[in-house]
Amino acid sequence: MMVAPMSLFAQKFGYINSVEIVQVMPEYIKAQNDYQTLQKQYADEYERLRKELEKKSMDYEQAKDSLPAAILQRREKDLQELYTRLQQYEQESFQNLQQAQQTKLGEVNQVLNKAIQAVGDAGGYMCVFDLASGIPYISKTLCEDLTEAVKAKLGIKKGAKPAAPAAAPAKK
Repeated sequence: MMVAPMSLFAQKFGYINSVEIVQVMPEYIKAQNDYQTLQKQYADEYERLRKELEKKSMDYEQAKDSLPAAILQRREKDLQELYTRLQQYEQESFQNLQQAQQTKLGEVNQVLNKAIQAVGDAGGYMCVFDLASGIPYISKTLCEDLTEAVKAKLGIKKGAKPAAPAAAPAKK
């Protein structure tokens, strides 16, 4: 019976700052770069469609006084279809960017969680808390900071520079 209370005192608790770790993870930096590349591709295509609509609209305005009604109706219909296509593309690209971002960040979180679990298991920690999750208080005298140990497990060198934050998918 005396052994049980003593074993309670021997339990180890740790904490990390996942934001600090994620920002220097190579997987996160690659995910950010991939996301920005994809975002640029969608923006370029959107701009191409917008310019096409603008050009056709200007052509229509210049020729509307000299064209027969049937041709005007056809061009108006074409303009409306192109405008609808542009709106649909904008919505789809926004959704695709959000999905890509969620997928990439999910992959990064899986890598991080495996490293946290490995450090926790190797060190015999009962719990590893994350400061970034909004825990109001963690005793730094009763818990050990494992942030650097998790970085080391991920192969991140001390002093690694954080990645620049990626812009959230912006609706045009």
